[in-house]
This record gives sequence, structure tokens and C-alpha cells, in this order.
Amino acid sequence: MAHETTVKGGCSELRVALALLNLGWEVANSFIPEVYDLVARDPINKQWYTIQVKTIRVRSDRDDALVVRATKGNGEAYTKDDCDYIAGVEGDRVFMFECNGQREYWATETSASQRWVELTAVTNNEENGEDE
Repeated sequence: MAHETTVKGGCSELRVALALLNLGWEVANSFIPEVYDLVARDPINKQWYTIQVKTIRVRSDRDDALVVRATKGNGEAYTKDDCDYIAGVEGDRVFMFECNGQREYWATETSASQRWVELTAVTNNEENGEDE
């Protein structure tokens, strides 16, 4: 059985992929490990972007701030050369924002709605209570 963090990471990647697919994006991943987790094509401008998926931590000691720790295994921050976007996952919620080389990205619920893009992983059928 895979390590718990590997399973959690895989589930988060699937959640981000589902949200992007639901919004009309094309989504792919690499056959070999890369610094990014997913590659996705914007349905509007047709550009491909690399995405690093990370877990959002809710800091109850900081007024429930949403925190994404965007570091590689060696502790260095992801840069624009590593990925175009960071996707943060917290439960069923997915937020996406540009990578700008920070080790951590912080937001409150209010500022997240202004600075980050929240994606939905819910399909139209699920919203309408229909089975596929």
C-alpha cells in the first residue's frame, strides 16, 4: 500500500484535474516524475500551463487563515521556472493562483476570494442531483 501522504497527494491531484475538466480545460500528467504535478490547457487562450498541487492548511491559531506551503522536497520554494500555477486543495475546495516563488501563500476566506481563483469539482449532473 502506498504511503498515506502519497495517497492524499494523488487524491488532491485528481480533485484539481476534475475541477479543471469540469471547467473545460484539457488535463494531462507526465509519465515520469516532474517538478510539477499536472499540465492543463486553458479552453479560452489554448495555452498549456504547469500546475503544482499542494494541500491547504487551515491555521486555527491565525483566524482560520488558509496556508499553502509551496516548497519542494529540498525546502526550496517553487519558482515560475518550476510551474505556472499552484493549486491548493482543502477538502472539496480547490484554489488556483500564479506561482511567484513564495515558500508560503496565506489568505483569509475574504482575501482568498479576491486573490485566488476557486474552482469547483462538482459536475453539472451532481449539481442537479442527477446520476451519470
